[in-house]
Amino acid sequence: MAGKDSTWQKLTVKRRILLAILVLGAACDQGGGDKGNDGAQLYQTMCATCHGPKGKPTEAMVARLSVRDLTSQELRARVTPTLVEQQIRKGSKNKLMPSFEGALSAVQIKAIAAYVASPGFLQQ
Repeated sequence: MAGKDSTWQKLTVKRRILLAILVLGAACDQGGGDKGNDGAQLYQTMCATCHGPKGKPTEAMVARLSVRDLTSQELRARVTPTLVEQQIRKGSKNKLMPSFEGALSAVQIKAIAAYVASPGFLQQ
């Protein structure tokens, strides 16, 4: 199909993000039990698509959506559970990372924040 754009390429960035949230939200709803509040598991389900399984996004994600490298020395020097929690709740200032408040429970947000801010996050 040379010369024709795929449907995915035609979607705006905002629509792509909304679609990703809906898909991830549906996947999250099908989980259950204790895994629903496990920070590492939630990170893999909700965050790894953009930030990478180990916190380092692909160059394409950085270029297209300005995704933050969660392993960078600059971030790690100032990261706290509160900082990560606020980012998850409110989204990014440029609105490319959406707010997950409402899509995740307060307990789930705190679990992800604690995991990302922990020294163990870099050792995964």
